[in-house]
Formats: sequence, C-alpha cells, structure tokens
Amino acid sequence: MNPSDAISLATAAACNPQDRDELIYARIVDAIVAHKISPGARLPEETLAATFGVSRTIIRTVLHRLALERMVVLHRNRGAQVARPGVEEARHVFAARRMVETASMPDVIRRAGKEQIRALRKITRAERAAQQRQLHSDAIRLSAAFHVELIGIGGNNVITEFAAQLASRSSLIIAVYGTQHSVGCECGEHGELVDLIAAQRMQEATDWVALHLNRIEASLSFEQPENATPDFAAIFNE
Repeated sequence: MNPSDAISLATAAACNPQDRDELIYARIVDAIVAHKISPGARLPEETLAATFGVSRTIIRTVLHRLALERMVVLHRNRGAQVARPGVEEARHVFAARRMVETASMPDVIRRAGKEQIRALRKITRAERAAQQRQLHSDAIRLSAAFHVELIGIGGNNVITEFAAQLASRSSLIIAVYGTQHSVGCECGEHGELVDLIAAQRMQEATDWVALHLNRIEASLSFEQPENATPDFAAIFNE
C-alpha cells in the first residue's frame, strides 16, 4: 500500500521519522507523476516544510533522495526543481525500460498465478476508467503502477526497484512530452498483455511489451513546456 493512502497529511509531523519521511516522499512523487507539480517547477524547502508541518532539514533529506532518483534537480544557491528530462535522456529511459521489461517477462510468466493476474487486471480496470473519464494524469500514474506491479511478479527486488525508478521517470517524460495518444489503446491496452501472461504465451507477451514501449516513445512530442508555479497547499491538502 502506498504510504500516502495509509497516513493522512495531517499526521505527518506526528509519525515516527521513517514513516514520516516515506509519506512525504510518496506524496511528492505522486504529485510529480500525476503532473500536479509540473516539470521545471521549483520546490522551495521553506514552503514544503510549512505545507507538511516539518522542518526544512526533513524536506532537504527527501529532496536529496528524489535527486538521486533523477526526479528532482538540485541547484546550488537556487534550491530544487522538478526535473525536466531532455530528449536524449527520454530516449535512454525508454531504451532501458525495453531491456529490463522484456528480459523480465520469462520470470513474470513463470511466477504469475491467479492472485498476480487479478492484481494486474484490477489496475487495468482503473486505468481504463481514468482514460474514459479523460483523467490524463491518473492514467499516467496507473500505467506506471501497472508496469511496476508486472515486473514485481518476477520476484527480483533489485530489478523491481530499478523498474519503479524507470517507470517514475517515464511518467515525468510522458507528462512533459506526451500527447493524447501516449496513454491509452493507441499504444496498446494493458489488458491484452495480461491475457497473454495468463495464457503463458511468453514470446508474444515479450513482443507485446517491446511494441508497447516503442509506441509510447513514438507518440511523444519533444517540445519544451513553460515552467509552472505550483500551489503546494492546494496539492497536498486535497
């Protein structure tokens, strides 16, 4: 379960340090992935500290973690801002995803049981509903969640952690460069992949993943957006 679902923002300051830091980290990542905080937006420590009711030191620790994961860029004397990936970086991220996800499919199919298939189908239903309601940011977030859940079935925690980082960075890339075709049936319905996995059709599933990621990358429009100034209180007190 996502920490942001388990603990409300109002209790952040009262949590034990580990839970508190994880909560703040998760809320900021979710906001970035959902495009509530736009790529290039500044992340002032003082404002975030006041929003979450914690010290700037705690916020600084979270921002350093996000910087290590390439979600945030830290500038000397200018603070932090949400990363805005360049075109070359975007292509490299998708190349890495193709390598990791296609190579993981044999283990995924070997270990996928009824419970794992049900979990994947639950995400695809939520993703489809978000697409139908034109909730673009929710669809991006759910698409990333599907791929992390998928790779997690393979049972390799190191690969799953790496895949989660790539999925988050992909979500940021799609938020920056994506079009209405970047998340949806034009790039392949995830339910099709689940059917292939359930049927143990390994080669077809592997080919599907590669084609799916190729289509998403091909749908991107590499134009730089303008920076946005987020209202953190509105975002995190929803």
